[in-house]
Amino acid sequence: MAVGLLIRRRRGLARRSQMDLAHEIGVSPRHLSFVELGKSRPSAGLLLAIARHLDVPLRERNDWLLAAGYAPRYPETSLTEPALARVRRSLQVLLDAHDPFPAAVIDRTWSVQLTNQAARRLVSAIPAEVRGVPTNIFRTALHPAGLAPRTRNFPQWSAYLLWQLDRAVVRSQDAALAALADEVATWPSIPARRNWGRLSAEEGDDPVVPWRLEAGGAELSLITTMSRFGTPMDVTMSELSIELFFPADEATEAALRRHARTGSW
Repeated sequence: MAVGLLIRRRRGLARRSQMDLAHEIGVSPRHLSFVELGKSRPSAGLLLAIARHLDVPLRERNDWLLAAGYAPRYPETSLTEPALARVRRSLQVLLDAHDPFPAAVIDRTWSVQLTNQAARRLVSAIPAEVRGVPTNIFRTALHPAGLAPRTRNFPQWSAYLLWQLDRAVVRSQDAALAALADEVATWPSIPARRNWGRLSAEEGDDPVVPWRLEAGGAELSLITTMSRFGTPMDVTMSELSIELFFPADEATEAALRRHARTGSW
């Protein structure tokens, strides 16, 4: 696809006018219009400036550069490669220190790249063909043979996850993730696909929406935090998120610590 069309599509998704965006990056609206129409070839610097102001992911910035005839700017290094060995070790130390509470590092498709023992204990009884290979958070949490039947507040918790999945599909434009969304839409108790972008988990009086999960005869109440690297210059690093679950009450903390000692649910 021509780079001008890529820019126009992303600007439309961001709901930004040509005039506002042009003034923000310091070019004339006429010049930006010519770029989008393919009448003017943008410099690599202008492409990256537009991408930054539209919050375009690094992977897509590389696509823009290639479409305009430039070399990709951002490398994509596997988390298993030696260049990221220190990063991988640091992430694993963080996850292990969070035990006995669940924690994982996930990629842009919410597939698990690293995890700790507590998280592995929670999903140990779910077959690999349900979780996916690697384990995928959306599949594990929403599949009828996964954690969905054990989630006591499934309508509320699934609304949060489905909104996130819809957002990830729009943001990444990833065909595999879109296919996963189409599959999830066929599962029981899942709202119509067209409504996901309007779902909200903001019901009840909790200060943070909890995940209420039955495990080992007890009901766990967990809250989640998500964090990312602040200054990534590698595609892989820019797409990683760290998810840490914390107990929302004393009973949940006691149950997690107890089952950490026994090793199973």
